[in-house]
Amino acid sequence: MPATHDRDHSTASTPTLYLAFELGWTTWKLAFADAPARAPRQVTIPARDTDALRREIARARRRLGLPDDAPVRSVFEAGRDGFWLHRYLIHHGHENLVVDPASIEVNRRARRAKSDGLDVVKLLAMLQRHHGGERGLWAVVNVPAPEDEDRRAPQRELMALKAERTEHSNRIKGLLAHLGLAFVVDGRLPERLAALRQWDGRPVPEHTAARLLREFERWKLVDAQVRDRENAQRRAVRDDAAPHVEQVRRLMDLKGVGPVGAWLLVQEIFGWRRIKNRRELASLVGLVPTPYQSGSSHREQGISKAGNRRVRWMLVELAWMWLQYQPRSALSRWYHERFGSGNARARKVGIVALARKLLVAFWKYLEFGEAPEGAEMVPWRKKLNGRLPAGTG
Repeated sequence: MPATHDRDHSTASTPTLYLAFELGWTTWKLAFADAPARAPRQVTIPARDTDALRREIARARRRLGLPDDAPVRSVFEAGRDGFWLHRYLIHHGHENLVVDPASIEVNRRARRAKSDGLDVVKLLAMLQRHHGGERGLWAVVNVPAPEDEDRRAPQRELMALKAERTEHSNRIKGLLAHLGLAFVVDGRLPERLAALRQWDGRPVPEHTAARLLREFERWKLVDAQVRDRENAQRRAVRDDAAPHVEQVRRLMDLKGVGPVGAWLLVQEIFGWRRIKNRRELASLVGLVPTPYQSGSSHREQGISKAGNRRVRWMLVELAWMWLQYQPRSALSRWYHERFGSGNARARKVGIVALARKLLVAFWKYLEFGEAPEGAEMVPWRKKLNGRLPAGTG
């Protein structure tokens, strides 16, 4: 996207200190400037040392001849350090931007030199251009409130625990497959392990059996934590009156949407973001098309995938479930008319398109109360308990 020019006149004549961060684990590289024409001042401080940061900001003001109360405009790339530094800078009256690293322009004509010093100087120059009026330079991250960010932690922990449990299960299966054996990993593994026999009638070798039991102990621990987190979510859906939990219940009222998908969509997208339109919503999860046109060449490059991969993965799963459990809905009919008669590749392309439409439909349902056309509803209590309590319609 070409950069647009919209000069900020509010501080055009006010002496301003510009600050860019290159955040590392042990050190931070800082670059200061007050005007594009002046060479930036670079400083290295210990990582997360806020006292040193305050001293360097005051020293930069003096070195550059700025008043002690000169406003500070800063920027850093989103990454492992999260958003605590952004909140710290805002709390001390500074204006800060957190930008998406993938949106920063890179010269790809040839090999380029790269170092923390070069990166922070480039980031500083782009910050000055941004405040000079070029608004299309990069993508600015929408920083969540601390409580919203904290609410995402249980769901992300649950997904990480499930992935870890699968790793332990696959490792156990791999060790057994090496001996020509196979069975489902569950809580009865120790008893069943003693009865297993290889092709020649011999039991599982001693050291392999010991390793399998140690791996099983790790699997059992993670499995217990997964069950605890899932039970906590079920209790919250049943008892919690928070607004974001009410959104989970409303999504679960749709047939084909279970607690896992509902929690993920609410905690990652709908529970705290303010969505302006469907295009912005699709871009949040990387479900926007990327057409390519040059002269007489026209082709579609697929979706951008520049968004929340957790939500994108879940939406594709929900799209398949939607076709199964909502066959009479308008979205399912659209899919079958458009892609149902195509080959396997066409159906996979179609399921991504359906996932995008489904995301927009969920947003309209939660934001404006517009249920997807033709969708069947199932009370959320039935999905928690497997049956409805007496007297529930």
